[in-house]
Formats: sequence, structure tokens, C-alpha cells
Amino acid sequence: MEKRLLLAMFLSFLIMFIWYVAVVPMYHIDNKEVINNNLTLAKTQINAEQNTLLPESKENISTFIFEQDKFKLEFIESRAAIKEIVFKDYPDSKLSLENGLAIDEPILAFRRINTTNNSVLFQYVDNYKMITKEFIFSNSSYELWLEINVQNESKAPLKINYPLWLGTLNFSSAIAYSQFQEAIIQTQEKTLHTVVRANKDFPKPEFIGLRNRYFCAIMQPDKIETTALLRKINGNLVQVGIISKDFNLSPGEKIKQKFHIYLGPQNLQLIKAVNPQWSAIIYYGTFDAISQLLIQILDFIQRLVHNWGLAIIILSITVYFLLFPLTLKQMRSIKEMQVLQPKIEELRNIYKNNPQKLNKEIMELYKEHKVNPFGGCLPLILQIPIFFALYQALIRSINLKGAHFLGIKDLSAPDQLLAFKFSLPILGNAINILPILMAIAMFVQQKISSVGSMNKSAAEQQKIMTLIMPIILAFFFYPMPSGLVLYWLVNNLLMLVHQFKIRIK
Repeated sequence: MEKRLLLAMFLSFLIMFIWYVAVVPMYHIDNKEVINNNLTLAKTQINAEQNTLLPESKENISTFIFEQDKFKLEFIESRAAIKEIVFKDYPDSKLSLENGLAIDEPILAFRRINTTNNSVLFQYVDNYKMITKEFIFSNSSYELWLEINVQNESKAPLKINYPLWLGTLNFSSAIAYSQFQEAIIQTQEKTLHTVVRANKDFPKPEFIGLRNRYFCAIMQPDKIETTALLRKINGNLVQVGIISKDFNLSPGEKIKQKFHIYLGPQNLQLIKAVNPQWSAIIYYGTFDAISQLLIQILDFIQRLVHNWGLAIIILSITVYFLLFPLTLKQMRSIKEMQVLQPKIEELRNIYKNNPQKLNKEIMELYKEHKVNPFGGCLPLILQIPIFFALYQALIRSINLKGAHFLGIKDLSAPDQLLAFKFSLPILGNAINILPILMAIAMFVQQKISSVGSMNKSAAEQQKIMTLIMPIILAFFFYPMPSGLVLYWLVNNLLMLVHQFKIRIK
């Protein structure tokens, strides 16, 4: 294989490898992390001076469980706040809010005064005011309404402007999947997805949200003018909330505020069914448009075949044939380079002491035979955005969590098809088979496409690359979700079959 083509391919995979080293650790998966997929925080207390929530001892918190068809919620009674949500349709999955939907006022100590199948009512009363918070749930979806009533119980005017915190993000490296977390602020102009750890205000938001890898919380004020708040508690903790304008209540006067809320999976159909505008919370990064298209195609296929693994295979086949013109061009370019290799070696022997003349003659040879030396490299580079887009789509797809395929128990995690009762160094108690099969397929591909009649130096370079590239590929894919590895394994096998056909011809 032409050395420059080899170098281009190697650099392409090197870019992917560096990206893996720098970014993928935040997506590392093991059994403990799957069980603890949340934004778990230390216990918190309200600090009035900073408008933030700070740690407090466990003994000061009294909680109770409220159960619905879709989830179980753990409430902190004294704050009338949601500590965490456990989702019944997704085993071992929860979203921790830590003081979710809490009013930021240090002296408030709520008590629960009524609970029904669809609602929980809290109340706080002192000599100056009465505050009630009622959570009203839907049996058929992940939405709910929060109604907050404040009444002036005194004989003097009362000013009200309490922040309402949607939840807290924890970016500590000790938290599983911490770098999947972000805050979302939707304004009339744009949707902001941010991981900023600073105090920032955003006037007149349409809605705010926060999310981790699979789940999200969304809150939209109902006919209330508010300001969105990001408040840094420390280097790792950031609160997301809103605050309304000041309300001045006369003696006996009462004000009512309503908030529409979603607490559930990042599933486009489920979110759109509640509020189409909220679908903006689902975002896959730089190649979001490609990711959105791929995940919608995958979802459509799954509805037809009723199996996510089979849907991924069909998607891989579909994308392969859509890109087939580029793949065919790549393979033909490699074959053309094989044909010209003896002539190139001959020119190298003739002009070995004149590099400039050698390069000129080689380019003339390419031109005469209408060969593009980089024709095999360009299709590979063009597929890199598709790779990143698909990675982001599959790594965050809640639909793959717990999805079975053949012997794979969870397409969102490494396949672990070969498990042991003992633990091995580095590998642990299981071996991921799919990345190894992918590396073998790539090794065979490179052997088939190897160029003959090389000089000793070039042949040695080709031999090294044939060994190194599959190893890099296996290392790159080894900790990744089996759904993603399955996709690329099928793609590699299709390319391998086509290369066999070309070689036979």
C-alpha cells in the first residue's frame, strides 16, 4: 500500500484514538456504574446568603416514598423537595435531584398534610405567611404540575421572590457518567446546553432543564416572568433554577404560581407527547443533526423488527449501502495502487538519488492511469463524522439500556459475552468478544488489500500497520457499548465480503 495512504489512514485512526483517550473515560462502563447511574450528591442544606445548597448531616433529613405507575419518588418532607426518582420501566436507573423543586428559604420547614394516588400536598405556616406546595402527577406519562401558593398572614405588606431550584449537577469524577451532565436553558433566541460552573442569569427563559446520560428534568413556568439561574456551590456542584420578579402581597392577599414539569427518560417521542418544545433538551453535540437522523431511523426499524440488536444490524447494512459509492471508490483505489506498485518500485530504483524527479514521475504515472493516490483515504475521512454522530446517538440512547440481543444482556454496555467466576488483570471477570472480532475482521481486510512487489522497507511498514491498526481498533472499541461495536462489526464484515469479491475477480 502506498505509504502516504497508510499514513493518512493511520492519522485518521490516531485522531479517533486521541479523542477516545481524552473523552471516552467519561463514558467508561462497569457493573457498579450501571447500578449507580445518577447524579448522587452529599446531603444538602439551604444557605440563604449564597442562594445555594450546602452539605448537612443525614440525621437532619426525613424522607418518604411516593409511588406512581411510572416512577418512585423520594421526597424530603421538611423541604417539600424531591431527592431522587427511580424509574420502573428502566431497572437500576434513577435521577438524583437533591432538593429538586425546593424553595430557597432557610427558615422554611414544610410538613406533609395530604397524600392521594395522584398528588402530594405540603404546607408551611408562620406568623407572616402560609406557603403550600402541591405536586400533581399524571398516571399516563412522566409529567407533573407543581402549584405554589403564598398567602400574606400578617398585617403588613410582604415581599416574595424565592428561587425555585430544579436540581443540582455534580461534576465530581467520583460520580458515574458525571460528564454527561449539563444544564439546559431555552430562550426565545436559542437553546443553551452548558456545563459552566459559575453564577449566571438568563432572563425570560421559556423552560429550563438538566440531564445526565439517560434521564432529564424539565421545568416550565406557567404565565410567570422568570429569570433562569445557574449557581456554583463549589468546584463540582452547580444548581439550576429560576426566580420570579418580586411580588408585594397586601395583608390577606394570596398569589399562585404553576410550573409544568417532566421527570423521565430522554426519549423524543415521550417528551414530544408532553410538550414538543421540550424536545430541544435532546442534543448530541457537534454532529447533532446526523445523530438525530440516525437515531430516528434506528427507532423506526426497531418498531418493525421489535429487537434493538437486529435494528442496529439493519441500520449498519443500510448506512453501508448508502455510502457504498464511497466505499467502492476506496476499494478500487487500493486495487489500482496494487496494480501500479511494480512500476512505482521501478521508478524508485531508477530515481533513488533524485527525490524531486521521482515524485514528478510518480505523479505523471498516477495522471496517466487516472489514479488518485488519496482516493482510498477520502471516504474514510468522510465517514468519521458519521462515526462520532452514531457514537453520541447510541451512547445516550435510553432505548438500548437493558436491551437484549443473542447473548448480550445490555446493548448500552460492553457485551461481556465470555464471563468468568474469577477476575483477570485489566479485563476483570469478563471478556468483550465483539471488539476482538472487529479487530480480526480488520486484520483480514488489510491482509487482503496488501500490496505486493514492495521494497523491503515499504513491506515492513505495511506489515507493522497491518498489526497495529487492528490492535488500536480493539483498544478503542473495547469499553464501548456493545450496540455501537455491533454496528461497526457488521460494517467491517460487509467490507470484508466485498473485498473478497474484488480479489476473486
